[in-house]
Amino acid sequence: MKRRELLGAFAAAPLLAHAALPSPRIVSITGGFTEIVYALGGESALVGTDITSLWPEAAQRTPKVGYMRTLSAEGLLSLRPTAVLATDEAGPPAVLEQLRGAGVALELVHADHSFAEVQRKVGAAARVLGRVAEGKALDDRLARDWQATQQAVAAASARRRRAPRVLFVMSRTGTPQVAGTHTAAHAVIGMAGGVNAMTAYAGYRAMTAESAAAAAPDVVLVMQEMFDAAGSAEQFWAGQPMLQLTPAARERRLVAMDSLYLLGFGPRLPQAVRELASRI
Repeated sequence: MKRRELLGAFAAAPLLAHAALPSPRIVSITGGFTEIVYALGGESALVGTDITSLWPEAAQRTPKVGYMRTLSAEGLLSLRPTAVLATDEAGPPAVLEQLRGAGVALELVHADHSFAEVQRKVGAAARVLGRVAEGKALDDRLARDWQATQQAVAAASARRRRAPRVLFVMSRTGTPQVAGTHTAAHAVIGMAGGVNAMTAYAGYRAMTAESAAAAAPDVVLVMQEMFDAAGSAEQFWAGQPMLQLTPAARERRLVAMDSLYLLGFGPRLPQAVRELASRI
């Protein structure tokens, strides 16, 4: 082989090796992680998502693997993933161990309902997708957005006499549930300059008229889906007798926001917090 041909072969070798690498097959668990995959331009690697992955709209057409806390190893492995992106809230643990045993790489990010959680998700997704440069660019943009959000929240708070007490009410079926501490809702209310009106317990509990009245919220915050099911603000209040003794009901102060947008802790978090701050 001539020297020129030999040098050309060596130069091409890294390119050929890169081309021979198998494309990642990713299952994304949680809507926030899925949004980040799309923001990084890695959607072609998605072979499955969980049921909370509803944005962007294209994510709704991906194969679904159920809810993050009740995953099935059989359903996940049927998609032949090379990696799973999830938070440490995913489970059950036995299913995660089955995935590890099958050789699936698990990227589990600690979920603490903070902006840092979003940054950790960006880093994990970028590594798995092999899009480190895109991950750095997205992280930088989100950091700038978050700084602008903090400034906007500070300005809004300065215009208020006191921080508004906000009660987050969630209802898919049956009795409405209210968010206490150690929840995504508690975190975003604080980020937006509000105070969670329900701090007597952690997690979610069924709402009662007594607990709602004692919480004395200035604002009731609900999922957009719950508001849409009611049809209008007046119909919402009419259908929630347990809220009637609250200051929020007397003043008709109701805020409805999309649950994934507000609570997904994805790349739209800075925008969602700014919007909430402007509405409470």
